Amino acid sequence: MPQAPQSGESGWGEAPPSRRPEAAYEQTGAMSAQPYNEPDPRGNPRGNPRGNPHQPGPAPSHGPSHAPQPGPSPQPGPPPEHEPRRRAPGSRRRGSGGEQDATRSRSNQETMVSDGPRRARRSGGGPGGPAGPPGPPPPGDDRPKWRRFIPSWKIVVASFVVLAAGIFGMIAVAYANTPVPTQSQVQEGVKDQESIIYDVHGKELARLGTKRVLLELKQVPRAVQDAVIAAENDTFREDAGISFSGMVRSLYSTVSGEQVQGASTITQQMARAYYDGLSQERTIQRKVKEIFVAVKLNKQLDKETILEQYLNTIYFGRGAYGIGAAADAFFNKKVEKLTPEQGAYLAGRIQNPDAFDQAEKAGKLGSTEFRYDYVIGQMAKLDPQAYGGLAAKTPTAPKRIKYKPKDYFQGLRGYMVEAVLNELESRRISREDVDKGGFKIYSTLDPKLMRAAKAAVHQHTGSLNPEINAMLAAVNPTNGRILAFYGGDDYSKDAWNDAFLSQKQAASAFKPYVLAAWLDVGYSLRSWVPTKGPVKLPGTTPIDNDHSMKASAVDVVAATANSINTAYAKMGEKVGLDKVIDIASKAGLSEARLKDAESRHHFLITIGSSQVTAVEQAGGYSIFANGGKHFDNHVIIQVKDRSGKVMLTEDKTATQVISPEAAADAATALQAVVKSGTGRSAALYDRPTGGKTGTNNENKEAWYVGFTPQISTAVGMFRQECRTKGGKVVKPVNDTCPWARGKSKKYTPQNPYSSAFEVTLGEGFQGATYPAAIWRTFMTEATKGQKVIPLPTRADTGISEDLVPKPEPTSTPTPTADPENPDQGPDESCGFVDPCDEDSNVSVDPNENDFSDDSDEDNGFLGDRDGAGQATLPESSRPGRREQQ
Repeated sequence: MPQAPQSGESGWGEAPPSRRPEAAYEQTGAMSAQPYNEPDPRGNPRGNPRGNPHQPGPAPSHGPSHAPQPGPSPQPGPPPEHEPRRRAPGSRRRGSGGEQDATRSRSNQETMVSDGPRRARRSGGGPGGPAGPPGPPPPGDDRPKWRRFIPSWKIVVASFVVLAAGIFGMIAVAYANTPVPTQSQVQEGVKDQESIIYDVHGKELARLGTKRVLLELKQVPRAVQDAVIAAENDTFREDAGISFSGMVRSLYSTVSGEQVQGASTITQQMARAYYDGLSQERTIQRKVKEIFVAVKLNKQLDKETILEQYLNTIYFGRGAYGIGAAADAFFNKKVEKLTPEQGAYLAGRIQNPDAFDQAEKAGKLGSTEFRYDYVIGQMAKLDPQAYGGLAAKTPTAPKRIKYKPKDYFQGLRGYMVEAVLNELESRRISREDVDKGGFKIYSTLDPKLMRAAKAAVHQHTGSLNPEINAMLAAVNPTNGRILAFYGGDDYSKDAWNDAFLSQKQAASAFKPYVLAAWLDVGYSLRSWVPTKGPVKLPGTTPIDNDHSMKASAVDVVAATANSINTAYAKMGEKVGLDKVIDIASKAGLSEARLKDAESRHHFLITIGSSQVTAVEQAGGYSIFANGGKHFDNHVIIQVKDRSGKVMLTEDKTATQVISPEAAADAATALQAVVKSGTGRSAALYDRPTGGKTGTNNENKEAWYVGFTPQISTAVGMFRQECRTKGGKVVKPVNDTCPWARGKSKKYTPQNPYSSAFEVTLGEGFQGATYPAAIWRTFMTEATKGQKVIPLPTRADTGISEDLVPKPEPTSTPTPTADPENPDQGPDESCGFVDPCDEDSNVSVDPNENDFSDDSDEDNGFLGDRDGAGQATLPESSRPGRREQQ
């Protein structure tokens, strides 16, 4: 086993004084690793790697005793002194050809490299030789390590200067490129104002849209202005649009947890809320842009303009935008009437209006009082002389009105509002326009008469089947204004308005339009018309009367009073259906529905096959009370924009439908209906009226339409059952047929669980019964306090056009009206439950050319009958009320 040579032997190096002694051996051992028995390319023996022919190198050893042993790491210190390295005889200098030979030798042999420390290997003088002296150390640096990483103060200063210059340069460029907002860049909705609908007496009916009242700053009391400034930006009147102290204060309050005032100035808040391009997101980019805009706005606008726009824009809670709306929402006052304390309360809410709403709703007033104290304290600092005593005078926040969000679409009010909105829509003012426009909308509707209509309906239908529906409409004949209507009890439960939307066959209540056409072409009331039937007319099922009269002919007045079908069918044939349709459409009935009825039913239109609404009928009969003139039915008198300019008004143009003389004679015949005919149960005690009853086949629809010179009113009734597809009858829900069934997903509005089918009102139910009673009750209330004005007297114009020969005189006079005494009161023997006689009945399927026509019976009973013209129609084909979703 080879032994480590002793110090001083040839070919071995000594360990430097600064290193452990065995390092030299380790290095030499590492360097002596050679391939097995491979000849030295220089001709040296295998065992003399350094080229000394006289001294063999140590034999390779693989035993563990000769493995390099780890030793302690070298210690820092001064570089050791070494003896000059001796070069073996015959060896070559490094860097000459010998170096190349060594390289070639190493590339051709497998070398076993020692695992000794890398630094030890680097210290060797050459392959297989003793360790050489280490190289010179790097320049010394006695500074602590942490000091070595700190740059020179000159570098630091220079860096900061360059950085600051860059930042300020970027800020300058960004500021220069930030445009000043213009009025064309105002946010959508920032000037939106709610619109107000008024009733006919000028009282507020509803407010729709954004709660905002745009004001000029001079309308806002100075104390209220100061309260807002004290609460939000106490340096507003002096600052440049931004507040550095406010930013610092906001940072401190955020850290400390007491957020009493935001960093944004009033100018910044106004810019963010008023102009486009500044969102509410919390980003540095948005904040920087907001600051630039605020500074520029502060230069462009005066403080008064900025504050005015701010006070009209900011949200205060309770849905109120702007100080004007807030004054009304919290104190039911105009802004001019606000006290300093009330102004302080409102100013305090700006910080977080929704949170204050929730807290106050829950009865938690601590935050309200804290904020109020803060604001009045700030006001005292702002102007001690003016506001120094507020804290002592009013230590607690002023009392507010109770907050009750109003639902303007409940009850009768909902129907009124919807009627107004529908008319505005027809005149190209959309609901969106209403919500934003700040309009003042003056309607024709009278809440008192609306309630009277509802009361009259309930009084006479309360004990009836709930499937029975009633509708009522009242119109002023002199201008077409709809005064009141009844289309349901509660809009929020049933939005279908029967008075405007339910289209039902007019039955004999259509005959006055035939009468108007007869008189307008020049025929007189003295003309004789037939009472016998059936009457066969082209394209029409024979028309007959359900009862016979002794006389074969009567004059037009008697035919009207007793509602003779055959007489009116022949009168319609004489004047032509085109004339009848022209008169009826000019009086306000739907021309499309009239022509549809003519094409389907031909001459049956003369006895009421066309469908009408209550509003149309009320407006149509106004021509008999107003000298033949008709005004379009409407619910809007005028609309003003936010500046007070009238932008829409009612159409005061009248259509002369028939001549005044024809209107006077028609009114005479219709007064006879009330005096001695089918409408006696509708007569009023204190004034003359005219009217006409109407009942269709099987008593499915019943009407009474009547008028005075001041009011024309129509009442209609019908009944609908809710049936499933299997024919099961189910109860209506809120007066509508339910389309859903429990939680079942099988049914949809397009595939409903049940649908409406029109059925009979019941035996003995005609226009002279419940409809006439409702009309009389309503009109008694509606005409209270009104001056009694007589209807036009009989003009008796035109020629006598006898459609049948005049009958021979008999001992029993032909029933006719007494035109000289039209104001006859009701016959006490003829109540509405048991009328003296009834009118014609017609039922026509609007989709089939299949008809039925029955005349009135004096005993008040109407039922199905056999004979010509009797129609049997499937219930589903009847016109019915639309199901509500």
